Amino acid sequence: MEQYLPQFESALSIDCVIFGFDAGELKVLLIERNAEPFKDWYALPGFLVKQDEGVDEAAERILYELTGLRDLHMEQFHTFGDVDRHPQGRVITVAYYALIRINGQKELRPVTDYAKAAFWHPVNDLPKLGFDHSRIFSTGFNKLRRRLSYQPIAFELLPEKFTLTQLQQLYEAILNKKLDKRNFRKKMLSYGFLKELDEKQKNVSYRAAKLYKFDRRKYTKIFQNELNLDK
Repeated sequence: MEQYLPQFESALSIDCVIFGFDAGELKVLLIERNAEPFKDWYALPGFLVKQDEGVDEAAERILYELTGLRDLHMEQFHTFGDVDRHPQGRVITVAYYALIRINGQKELRPVTDYAKAAFWHPVNDLPKLGFDHSRIFSTGFNKLRRRLSYQPIAFELLPEKFTLTQLQQLYEAILNKKLDKRNFRKKMLSYGFLKELDEKQKNVSYRAAKLYKFDRRKYTKIFQNELNLDK
C-alpha cells in the first residue's frame, strides 16, 4: 500500500484571557483590532504563532505586543479547533489565561499596529467579540469559577492588603450572585488563612474597615477541602 504524508494547511494561534479586579468589578483584558478580519472590533489579545517559537514563548510575545504587559504567569486552559472558527482558513488556537492585580500594573500600550488599544472591560457587560472570542472568554470564565471552589485564586486578584468587603465583592463578581454578608465573613475567617492586620483603610470618606492579608503558608498547611460558600 502506498504511504504518504497528508498536506497540512492549518495555522496555530494564541488567545489570552486575562482577568483583573478593580473598583468592585471583575474585568477582562481586551484589544481593539486594527486589522482585517474584524477590523475595529473588540477581541481578546491573540495572534499567530511563528514557525520558530513554542506556544508558551508565543503567548508571552503576543500578550506583550498587543498590550504592553509582560512577565505574567499564564496557563493553557483549552484548545479551540473548529474548522470554520476563522474566516480566512483553518486556524487552531491554544487559549491561555492569567489572574493579575490591576493596581500596580503599568499602562496598557500595544507595541504593534495590529491593535489600536488595549483596555480592561467589565465581564458583566461584554460586547460581541471578534472570531469565536466570546466562546473562548466564556470557557475561561467557567474555569475561573470552578477553580474558586478549591484554590485561593481570589487573592491573586486582590491587593496585597484588602477588606472583607472587597473579598466578598470579588466572590460575588465571579459567582454572579449575592452572598450573605454575615455568613460569608464567618466562613472565610473560620478557614484560618486570613491574617488580620493592625491597619485600616486610609483616605476613604466612609468608616475605615480593617485590612487583611492572605497567609499562603497557613493555607497550604491547613486547608485541603473545597471552599463551599453555598452551604
